[in-house]
Amino acid sequence: MEIARTPADRFDVVEGFDLEPAWVEVDARSGLRMAHVSAGPADGPVVVLVHGEPTWGYLYRRMVGPLVEAGLRVVVPDLVGCGRSDKPVDREAYSFAAHVEWLRAALFDRLGLRQVHYVGQDWGGLLGMRLLAEHPDRFAGVVMSNTGLPTGERPMPEAWQQFRRMVRSAPTLDVGRMVDSGCRRPLTDAERAAYAAPFPSEAHSTGIRVFPELVPNTPDDPAASANRAAWERLATLEVPFLTAFSDGDPITRGGDRWMQSRIPGARGRAHTVVEGAGHFVQEDRPERFAEVVADFVTGLGARPARAGGSPRVGP
Repeated sequence: MEIARTPADRFDVVEGFDLEPAWVEVDARSGLRMAHVSAGPADGPVVVLVHGEPTWGYLYRRMVGPLVEAGLRVVVPDLVGCGRSDKPVDREAYSFAAHVEWLRAALFDRLGLRQVHYVGQDWGGLLGMRLLAEHPDRFAGVVMSNTGLPTGERPMPEAWQQFRRMVRSAPTLDVGRMVDSGCRRPLTDAERAAYAAPFPSEAHSTGIRVFPELVPNTPDDPAASANRAAWERLATLEVPFLTAFSDGDPITRGGDRWMQSRIPGARGRAHTVVEGAGHFVQEDRPERFAEVVADFVTGLGARPARAGGSPRVGP
């Protein structure tokens, strides 16, 4: 497997996300590595924040502080092909199943996380719902925002189809502009530069090019049967499950109600609609989203770390 690694100095432009990254190996044959950052008290309840396409852990920069202040230990991985993680150059290296396995290996095998409170948005949600279905014993709770788990039985919305065509055909991908288009508030020049930083060449961009192709859009898609099996399992799970979708995402609108009706762990929860936010709720309403997550975790009876505990960076 040919792997591209983004030079460290590309991230010199990144402001407001100065946690020191660490890497774990998620494929022994290729040496493929996934990056992550951690913050908060070592004995705090674990909250894992997982991004989607074409973002990276930087997306959660304004949520980490409030969650740590609530006594939580925060872990923020970069999906393979994104951020500081390794980026396979060949399209064939990527599949839905591969992303599930890479994330599973990072969180459970390498970091050894248990009793995880998982927060997923966009692809972070797709992967998280597969992991929940396949490894429910690792989860203490789940928060999903602006995401889903398609099976291909219903076509994706036209807004997504347009995005898929754009990503496939654009000569170059302006990642900063892509993220900006999914926000209600305009990103600053520095924020757009931070989102573009991981992708200095087309070879580094293969992963984000491929992501839309991996979403099941027909019933015979390679990932469709596994996602259908996941839904069968999710329909039996009592793991606490909360939705916090925004009021301004044309692609995932209504998906929260579908999850609430199908997943037993979602019943009776104080599900939230985050007002004034687009697809990237972490950019538009980070403080509100962080409040929802912290209230959910502590409301489950998760023990906050001792008051005054020192924040920790690292795995």
